[in-house]
Amino acid sequence: MAKVITFGEIMLRLAPEGYYRFVQTPVYGATYGGGEANVAVSLANYGVDAAFVTKLPKHEIGQAGINELRRFGVDTSMIVRGGDRVGIYFLEKGASQRPSKVIYDRAGSSIAKATKEDFDWDKIFDGAEWFHFTGITPALGPNVAEICLEACKAAKKRGITISCDLNYRKKLWTREEAGKTMNELCQYVDVCISNEEDASDVFGIKASNTDVTSGKLNKDGYKDVAKQLADRFGFKKVAITLRESISANDNNWAAMLYDGNECYFSKTYAVRIVDRVGGGDSFGGGLIYACLNNMAPQDTIEFAVAASCLKHSIEGDFNQVSVAEVEALAGGNGTGRVQR
Repeated sequence: MAKVITFGEIMLRLAPEGYYRFVQTPVYGATYGGGEANVAVSLANYGVDAAFVTKLPKHEIGQAGINELRRFGVDTSMIVRGGDRVGIYFLEKGASQRPSKVIYDRAGSSIAKATKEDFDWDKIFDGAEWFHFTGITPALGPNVAEICLEACKAAKKRGITISCDLNYRKKLWTREEAGKTMNELCQYVDVCISNEEDASDVFGIKASNTDVTSGKLNKDGYKDVAKQLADRFGFKKVAITLRESISANDNNWAAMLYDGNECYFSKTYAVRIVDRVGGGDSFGGGLIYACLNNMAPQDTIEFAVAASCLKHSIEGDFNQVSVAEVEALAGGNGTGRVQR
Protein backbone atom coordinates (compact mmCIF):
# COMPACT_ATOMS: atom_id res chain seq x y z
CA MET A 1 0.00 0.00 0.00
CA ALA A 2 1.16 3.54 -0.78
CA LYS A 3 2.79 5.79 1.80
CA VAL A 4 0.83 8.94 2.64
CA ILE A 5 2.23 12.02 4.40
CA THR A 6 -0.07 14.47 6.17
CA PHE A 7 1.10 17.78 7.65
CA GLY A 8 -0.64 20.04 10.14
CA GLU A 9 -1.45 20.66 13.80
CA ILE A 10 -2.74 18.16 16.33
CA MET A 11 -4.50 19.77 19.28
CA LEU A 12 -5.73 18.83 22.69
CA ARG A 13 -9.54 18.79 22.61
CA LEU A 14 -11.35 19.71 25.81
CA ALA A 15 -15.10 19.13 25.81
CA PRO A 16 -17.89 19.03 28.41
CA GLU A 17 -19.58 15.69 28.86
CA GLY A 18 -22.60 15.08 26.66
CA TYR A 19 -24.49 18.26 25.84
CA TYR A 20 -23.39 20.38 28.81
CA ARG A 21 -22.50 23.96 27.97
CA PHE A 22 -19.16 25.63 28.70
CA VAL A 23 -20.70 27.76 31.45
CA GLN A 24 -22.46 24.74 32.94
CA THR A 25 -19.91 21.95 33.18
CA PRO A 26 -17.54 21.17 36.07
CA VAL A 27 -15.62 18.55 34.02
CA TYR A 28 -13.88 18.48 30.63
CA GLY A 29 -12.92 15.33 28.79
CA ALA A 30 -9.53 15.43 27.05
CA THR A 31 -8.80 13.87 23.64
CA TYR A 32 -6.66 14.79 20.63
CA GLY A 33 -7.52 15.78 17.09
CA GLY A 34 -6.76 18.00 14.14
CA GLY A 35 -7.53 18.02 10.42
CA GLU A 36 -4.54 16.24 8.94
CA ALA A 37 -4.00 14.02 11.98
CA ASN A 38 -7.61 12.85 11.61
CA VAL A 39 -6.94 11.92 7.97
CA ALA A 40 -3.81 9.99 8.96
CA VAL A 41 -5.75 7.98 11.55
CA SER A 42 -8.47 7.13 9.03
CA LEU A 43 -5.90 5.90 6.54
CA ALA A 44 -3.99 3.90 9.16
CA ASN A 45 -7.25 2.19 10.14
CA TYR A 46 -7.67 1.22 6.48
CA GLY A 47 -4.22 -0.38 6.44
CA VAL A 48 -2.43 2.47 4.67
CA ASP A 49 1.13 3.45 5.63
CA ALA A 50 0.21 6.91 6.95
CA ALA A 51 2.59 9.39 8.58
CA PHE A 52 1.70 12.62 10.36
CA VAL A 53 4.19 15.48 10.39
CA THR A 54 4.04 18.40 12.83
CA LYS A 55 6.02 20.03 15.64
CA LEU A 56 5.18 19.27 19.27
CA PRO A 57 6.83 20.21 22.58
CA LYS A 58 9.03 17.69 24.36
CA HIS A 59 6.92 17.68 27.52
CA GLU A 60 4.33 15.07 28.49
CA ILE A 61 1.33 16.74 26.85
CA GLY A 62 3.12 16.70 23.51
CA GLN A 63 4.14 13.10 24.08
CA ALA A 64 0.56 12.13 24.93
CA GLY A 65 -0.53 13.42 21.51
CA ILE A 66 2.14 11.31 19.83
CA ASN A 67 1.14 8.28 21.87
CA GLU A 68 -2.48 8.70 20.78
CA LEU A 69 -1.48 8.70 17.11
CA ARG A 70 0.72 5.65 17.62
CA ARG A 71 -2.21 3.82 19.18
CA PHE A 72 -3.90 3.87 15.79
CA GLY A 73 -0.80 2.88 13.84
CA VAL A 74 0.16 6.32 12.51
CA ASP A 75 3.87 6.83 11.80
CA THR A 76 5.08 9.62 14.13
CA SER A 77 8.79 9.23 13.46
CA MET A 78 9.03 12.50 11.51
CA ILE A 79 7.36 14.69 14.13
CA VAL A 80 9.73 17.48 15.22
CA ARG A 81 10.05 18.11 18.95
CA GLY A 82 10.40 21.61 20.33
CA GLY A 83 8.52 24.73 21.32
CA ASP A 84 6.47 25.34 24.42
CA ARG A 85 2.86 24.32 23.97
CA VAL A 86 0.24 22.14 22.35
CA GLY A 87 -2.68 24.01 20.81
CA ILE A 88 -6.03 23.53 22.54
CA TYR A 89 -9.59 23.76 21.33
CA PHE A 90 -12.73 23.69 23.43
CA LEU A 91 -15.83 22.04 21.96
CA GLU A 92 -19.41 22.54 23.13
CA LYS A 93 -21.74 20.13 21.38
CA GLY A 94 -24.90 21.62 19.98
CA ALA A 95 -28.33 20.05 20.18
CA SER A 96 -31.55 20.63 18.28
CA GLN A 97 -31.49 24.29 17.11
CA ARG A 98 -28.53 25.22 19.35
CA PRO A 99 -25.33 25.02 17.28
CA SER A 100 -22.04 23.55 18.41
CA LYS A 101 -19.31 26.01 19.41
CA VAL A 102 -15.54 25.88 19.14
CA ILE A 103 -13.16 28.16 21.04
CA TYR A 104 -9.48 28.06 20.09
CA ASP A 105 -6.55 28.46 22.46
CA ARG A 106 -3.77 27.71 20.00
CA ALA A 107 -1.73 30.92 19.69
CA GLY A 108 1.98 30.28 20.18
CA SER A 109 1.75 26.53 19.72
CA SER A 110 4.87 24.66 18.64
CA ILE A 111 3.73 24.24 15.04
CA ALA A 112 2.56 27.86 14.82
CA LYS A 113 6.11 28.96 15.69
CA ALA A 114 7.85 26.41 13.49
CA THR A 115 10.40 27.46 10.87
CA LYS A 116 11.28 26.09 7.44
CA GLU A 117 14.51 24.72 8.92
CA ASP A 118 12.51 22.34 11.14
CA PHE A 119 11.47 20.11 8.23
CA ASP A 120 13.60 18.17 5.75
CA TRP A 121 11.02 17.48 3.05
CA ASP A 122 13.35 15.40 0.90
CA LYS A 123 13.74 13.01 3.82
CA ILE A 124 10.07 13.19 4.80
CA PHE A 125 8.86 12.41 1.26
CA ASP A 126 11.23 9.51 0.68
CA GLY A 127 9.06 6.67 -0.61
CA ALA A 128 5.82 8.68 -0.37
CA GLU A 129 3.11 8.66 -3.03
CA TRP A 130 0.60 11.11 -1.56
CA PHE A 131 0.78 14.37 0.43
CA HIS A 132 -2.23 15.91 2.21
CA PHE A 133 -2.72 19.22 3.98
CA THR A 134 -5.64 21.54 4.71
CA GLY A 135 -6.30 25.26 4.61
CA ILE A 136 -6.17 25.30 8.40
CA THR A 137 -2.40 24.79 8.49
CA PRO A 138 -1.23 27.82 6.44
CA ALA A 139 -3.76 29.90 8.42
CA LEU A 140 -1.61 29.43 11.53
CA GLY A 141 0.78 32.13 10.32
CA PRO A 142 2.89 33.33 7.38
CA ASN A 143 5.77 31.13 8.52
CA VAL A 144 3.60 28.01 8.42
CA ALA A 145 2.23 29.03 5.03
CA GLU A 146 5.84 29.18 3.79
CA ILE A 147 6.47 25.70 5.18
CA CYS A 148 3.37 24.43 3.35
CA LEU A 149 4.63 26.00 0.13
CA GLU A 150 8.03 24.36 0.50
CA ALA A 151 6.34 21.02 1.15
CA CYS A 152 4.17 21.37 -1.96
CA LYS A 153 7.14 22.28 -4.13
CA ALA A 154 9.13 19.32 -2.81
CA ALA A 155 6.20 16.93 -3.31
CA LYS A 156 5.54 18.17 -6.83
CA LYS A 157 9.22 17.79 -7.72
CA ARG A 158 9.01 14.14 -6.68
CA GLY A 159 5.79 13.50 -8.62
CA ILE A 160 3.80 12.95 -5.43
CA THR A 161 0.02 13.44 -5.63
CA ILE A 162 -1.05 16.42 -3.52
CA SER A 163 -4.48 16.84 -1.96
CA CYS A 164 -5.85 19.80 -0.05
CA ASP A 165 -9.05 20.35 1.90
CA LEU A 166 -9.75 24.10 1.67
CA ASN A 167 -11.19 24.13 5.22
CA TYR A 168 -11.64 27.89 5.65
CA ARG A 169 -11.67 28.97 9.32
CA LYS A 170 -12.78 32.57 9.84
CA LYS A 171 -11.42 32.55 13.40
CA LEU A 172 -7.89 32.05 12.03
CA TRP A 173 -7.68 34.46 9.08
CA THR A 174 -9.68 36.71 6.77
CA ARG A 175 -11.13 35.75 3.40
CA GLU A 176 -8.60 38.04 1.73
CA GLU A 177 -5.67 36.38 3.51
CA ALA A 178 -7.02 32.93 2.74
CA GLY A 179 -7.61 33.73 -0.91
CA LYS A 180 -4.11 35.09 -1.47
CA THR A 181 -2.30 32.24 0.28
CA MET A 182 -4.45 29.38 -0.96
CA ASN A 183 -4.32 30.72 -4.52
CA GLU A 184 -0.57 30.15 -4.46
CA LEU A 185 -0.68 26.78 -2.73
CA CYS A 186 -3.44 25.40 -4.95
CA GLN A 187 -1.23 25.77 -8.02
CA TYR A 188 0.46 22.57 -6.80
CA VAL A 189 -2.68 20.63 -5.78
CA ASP A 190 -4.01 17.65 -7.74
CA VAL A 191 -7.09 16.78 -5.66
CA CYS A 192 -9.16 19.54 -4.07
CA ILE A 193 -11.69 18.91 -1.30
CA SER A 194 -14.22 21.59 -0.46
CA ASN A 195 -17.65 22.06 1.05
CA GLU A 196 -20.64 24.23 0.23
CA GLU A 197 -19.00 27.31 1.82
CA ASP A 198 -15.22 26.99 1.35
CA ALA A 199 -15.10 27.66 -2.40
CA SER A 200 -17.11 30.82 -1.83
CA ASP A 201 -15.18 32.03 1.24
CA VAL A 202 -11.71 31.40 -0.19
CA PHE A 203 -12.10 32.00 -3.93
CA GLY A 204 -15.47 33.74 -4.32
CA ILE A 205 -16.89 30.84 -6.34
CA LYS A 206 -20.52 30.31 -5.39
CA ALA A 207 -23.19 27.75 -6.22
CA SER A 208 -26.41 29.18 -7.56
CA ASN A 209 -29.71 28.95 -5.66
CA THR A 210 -28.05 27.71 -2.46
CA ASP A 211 -28.39 29.03 1.09
CA VAL A 212 -26.41 27.01 3.64
CA THR A 213 -28.13 28.77 6.55
CA SER A 214 -31.47 27.43 5.39
CA GLY A 215 -30.01 23.96 4.91
CA LYS A 216 -31.09 23.76 1.27
CA LEU A 217 -28.55 22.98 -1.45
CA ASN A 218 -28.78 23.04 -5.22
CA LYS A 219 -26.67 20.10 -6.37
CA ASP A 220 -26.57 21.25 -9.98
CA GLY A 221 -24.95 24.52 -8.89
CA TYR A 222 -21.96 22.61 -7.55
CA LYS A 223 -21.19 21.14 -10.94
CA ASP A 224 -20.28 24.64 -12.04
CA VAL A 225 -18.35 25.31 -8.81
CA ALA A 226 -16.23 22.18 -9.33
CA LYS A 227 -15.58 23.03 -12.98
CA GLN A 228 -14.55 26.59 -12.10
CA LEU A 229 -12.13 25.30 -9.45
CA ALA A 230 -10.63 22.74 -11.82
CA ASP A 231 -10.32 25.25 -14.65
CA ARG A 232 -8.64 27.86 -12.44
CA PHE A 233 -6.08 25.59 -10.80
CA GLY A 234 -5.83 22.53 -13.02
CA PHE A 235 -7.12 20.15 -10.35
CA LYS A 236 -7.42 16.57 -11.58
CA LYS A 237 -10.28 15.93 -9.16
CA VAL A 238 -12.60 18.14 -7.14
CA ALA A 239 -14.70 16.66 -4.34
CA ILE A 240 -17.42 18.75 -2.72
CA THR A 241 -19.27 17.62 0.39
CA LEU A 242 -22.96 18.51 0.50
CA ARG A 243 -24.41 18.96 3.95
CA GLU A 244 -28.07 19.83 4.49
CA SER A 245 -28.30 20.90 8.11
CA ILE A 246 -31.76 20.28 9.51
CA SER A 247 -30.59 20.83 13.09
CA ALA A 248 -27.47 20.30 15.19
CA ASN A 249 -28.52 16.65 15.57
CA ASP A 250 -29.86 15.82 12.11
CA ASN A 251 -28.16 16.35 8.75
CA ASN A 252 -28.52 15.01 5.26
CA TRP A 253 -25.05 14.10 4.02
CA ALA A 254 -23.81 13.53 0.47
CA ALA A 255 -21.00 14.61 -1.87
CA MET A 256 -20.00 15.10 -5.46
CA LEU A 257 -16.84 14.18 -7.37
CA TYR A 258 -15.72 15.94 -10.55
CA ASP A 259 -12.97 14.20 -12.53
CA GLY A 260 -12.47 16.85 -15.20
CA ASN A 261 -15.14 15.39 -17.44
CA GLU A 262 -18.15 14.27 -15.44
CA CYS A 263 -19.75 14.83 -12.06
CA TYR A 264 -20.66 11.89 -9.85
CA PHE A 265 -23.10 12.29 -6.94
CA SER A 266 -23.25 9.91 -4.00
CA LYS A 267 -26.39 8.65 -2.34
CA THR A 268 -27.66 10.85 0.48
CA TYR A 269 -27.61 9.68 4.10
CA ALA A 270 -29.96 10.95 6.81
CA VAL A 271 -27.50 11.24 9.69
CA ARG A 272 -28.32 11.41 13.42
CA ILE A 273 -25.17 13.06 14.76
CA VAL A 274 -23.17 11.82 17.72
CA ASP A 275 -20.10 13.97 16.95
CA ARG A 276 -19.66 15.88 13.68
CA VAL A 277 -16.14 17.24 14.33
CA GLY A 278 -13.77 15.46 11.98
CA GLY A 279 -16.57 14.62 9.54
CA GLY A 280 -14.88 16.39 6.66
CA ASP A 281 -11.52 14.83 7.51
CA SER A 282 -13.05 11.36 7.49
CA PHE A 283 -14.40 12.16 4.02
CA GLY A 284 -10.89 13.16 2.94
CA GLY A 285 -9.41 9.97 4.35
CA GLY A 286 -11.99 7.87 2.52
CA LEU A 287 -11.43 9.76 -0.72
CA ILE A 288 -7.65 9.31 -0.56
CA TYR A 289 -8.02 5.60 0.20
CA ALA A 290 -10.39 5.11 -2.74
CA CYS A 291 -8.08 7.00 -5.09
CA LEU A 292 -5.04 5.01 -3.97
CA ASN A 293 -6.98 1.84 -4.73
CA ASN A 294 -8.00 3.11 -8.18
CA MET A 295 -11.71 2.80 -7.49
CA ALA A 296 -14.07 3.93 -10.23
CA PRO A 297 -15.33 7.53 -9.75
CA GLN A 298 -18.78 6.51 -8.53
CA ASP A 299 -17.32 3.95 -6.13
CA THR A 300 -14.79 6.54 -4.93
CA ILE A 301 -17.39 9.09 -3.91
CA GLU A 302 -19.64 6.43 -2.39
CA PHE A 303 -16.77 5.10 -0.24
CA ALA A 304 -15.76 8.59 0.93
CA VAL A 305 -19.30 9.60 1.87
CA ALA A 306 -20.03 6.30 3.61
CA ALA A 307 -16.82 6.65 5.64
CA SER A 308 -17.81 10.15 6.71
CA CYS A 309 -21.38 9.10 7.45
CA LEU A 310 -20.05 6.52 9.91
CA LYS A 311 -17.74 9.09 11.54
CA HIS A 312 -20.75 11.17 12.55
CA SER A 313 -21.69 8.28 14.85
CA ILE A 314 -18.33 8.19 16.66
CA GLU A 315 -17.17 10.31 19.61
CA GLY A 316 -13.94 12.24 19.15
CA ASP A 317 -12.11 13.59 16.11
CA PHE A 318 -10.86 10.25 14.79
CA ASN A 319 -12.87 8.00 12.48
CA GLN A 320 -12.45 4.57 14.03
CA VAL A 321 -13.94 2.32 11.35
CA SER A 322 -12.65 -0.41 9.04
CA VAL A 323 -12.72 -0.76 5.28
CA ALA A 324 -15.25 -3.59 5.62
CA GLU A 325 -17.64 -1.40 7.63
CA VAL A 326 -17.40 1.41 5.08
CA GLU A 327 -17.90 -0.98 2.16
CA ALA A 328 -20.95 -2.50 3.85
CA LEU A 329 -22.61 0.89 4.23
CA ALA A 330 -21.62 2.03 0.74
CA GLY A 331 -23.09 -1.21 -0.57
CA GLY A 332 -26.48 -0.48 0.97
CA ASN A 333 -26.34 -2.03 4.44
CA GLY A 334 -27.37 1.02 6.45
CA THR A 335 -30.15 -0.24 8.67
CA GLY A 336 -28.04 -0.24 11.82
CA ARG A 337 -29.33 -3.65 12.81
CA VAL A 338 -27.40 -5.46 15.54
CA GLN A 339 -24.68 -7.71 14.15
CA ARG A 340 -24.47 -11.03 16.01
